[in-house]
Amino acid sequence: MSDKIRLGVSACLLGERVRYDGQHKHDRFITDTLGRFVEYVPVCPEVECGLPVPREAMRLVGSLENPRLMTQRSGIDLTEQMQSWVNKRVKELEKEKLCGFIFKAKSPSSGMERVKVYNGRGGLTGFGSGMFARAFMAHFPLLPVEEEGRLHDPLLRENFIERIFTLQRYRAAITPRISMAALTGFHAYHKYLLMSHSQEAVRQMGRMLANAKRDGVALKALAANYEEALLTTLKLIATPRKHVNVLQHMAGYLKEELAADEKKELAELLAEFKQGLIPLIVPVTIINHYVRKYQPDYLKDQVYLQPHPLELQLRNHS
Repeated sequence: MSDKIRLGVSACLLGERVRYDGQHKHDRFITDTLGRFVEYVPVCPEVECGLPVPREAMRLVGSLENPRLMTQRSGIDLTEQMQSWVNKRVKELEKEKLCGFIFKAKSPSSGMERVKVYNGRGGLTGFGSGMFARAFMAHFPLLPVEEEGRLHDPLLRENFIERIFTLQRYRAAITPRISMAALTGFHAYHKYLLMSHSQEAVRQMGRMLANAKRDGVALKALAANYEEALLTTLKLIATPRKHVNVLQHMAGYLKEELAADEKKELAELLAEFKQGLIPLIVPVTIINHYVRKYQPDYLKDQVYLQPHPLELQLRNHS
């Protein structure tokens, strides 16, 4: 892929001084590390709906299902102003061909989850989503979304970035023309990546493609169904047990080539990884070495071996 991945992002995370106090929440991982591979579409709901910088702080008030957006000190209700802009903006974002969105945590407009919702007496009703984030996720239910705070968790970070890179590859595979060859080829190359999330889902997706012609499913509908299954599967966290299962399957294709001591070394590395003693990159690196050395046809094009740029170091945590 040569084109950068297009991601929506809360503008304050890029260093833009758009927050209520005139400050920003610049996140260096988002701009300096991930930003090397991404083209961002910044969004600031408050500024874009017409509010000034600086401005009075706001919060969500009322029911969890349908809270109002109120200024904290003066109690001005900004719900209609924000909601009118939200309805328009989510439709505009359809044209941006986003592969995901990174939201600002805890924001009454952009928080993805656990945003405080207050009752009319100043007490806490519970937690919900910011007004824009809620609408975005409802409008684009399959798109990968995360908050900048959750991206500090290594597993959540890897999962999110793997999803956006895979979605970019999928769109590239079926553009400009959807074909059965493109769909089956994508699935074949991503088999082990998908298996690291759900072995059963891989089987179901394979059957979906294999039975499409018999069931009379049109290519456009098939591609949409496959994309839904793809993104739903990738949202499941890949656990050490699942990774070991994948790596053992891959090693099975090399059993005739590997010497006894190589098999023993690989088995020891897999055991150490499963125990949390070494990071995933170690057994993956040695499998990559064997694939380059012995060139097994089925393995050399498997995306699992490098689903995202090595520079991101996403598999370096134990």
